[in-house]
Amino acid sequence: MRASLIQIAVEEGESVESRRRRVASLVREQAGADLVVLPELWTTGAFAFEEFDAEAEPLQGPTYEAMAKAASDAGVWLHAGSIPERTPDGTLYNTSLVFSPSGDLAASYRKIHRFGFDKGEAVLMGAGHELVTVRLPHTTVGVATCYDLRFPELFRGLVDAGAETLVVPAGWPERRRAHWTLLAQARAVENQAFVLACGTAGTHAGVPQAGHSIVVDPWGEVLAEAGADEEILTVEFDPSRVATTREQFPALKDRVLGLTPPQRP
Repeated sequence: MRASLIQIAVEEGESVESRRRRVASLVREQAGADLVVLPELWTTGAFAFEEFDAEAEPLQGPTYEAMAKAASDAGVWLHAGSIPERTPDGTLYNTSLVFSPSGDLAASYRKIHRFGFDKGEAVLMGAGHELVTVRLPHTTVGVATCYDLRFPELFRGLVDAGAETLVVPAGWPERRRAHWTLLAQARAVENQAFVLACGTAGTHAGVPQAGHSIVVDPWGEVLAEAGADEEILTVEFDPSRVATTREQFPALKDRVLGLTPPQRP
């Protein structure tokens, strides 16, 4: 498979509509890739909390329409990062959209773990509750978002649901970049899966972003890593290595904790 991670710079002064057009153009340029991935909350910036309410849109809003068309035009599977979604009852969610090469919505995922503790996303947005996987022709993708990366039990659940490739769009801050790399590799090793983690460049509401999008194989080896600036990271990988790794080193079969205990007769 060929994957392209589009590490967008989200800078002040660029309108959401302008950025939407620019990103759609970048997606179209990835024709020939099997999977294209965008970062978290790239329409607003993950730390631009004051923009969430004003820029929130329905699931099938302008970003949905633009990304569906871009996926169809390029003929690629597109994980379109996430948007601030507003539901009919007014609740906001950090929602990821995944499109098929025909432009159909293949899946949506509302971020389960909200960042901010007692401010920001944690208080402005609702929490999702459902794990999401998407079957592509050559692999099953498990979907997670940014802060989710710190919660290994979520990824165990995705693996139990059949995930072989874990895709993580993010708006990760530069000051915790070491954690970003460490956790991406840890999630790959412990789940014996590929991890495709796509971050943002630039500065969100005064918070410098880490960039350094990364692709990690099931042994924890870094196949490709971006720098700090806007960049398109393209990598080819063999999804069959997941099954091979799990057969050669069957650690997942030795799991005990977290499994349903056997029923006593």
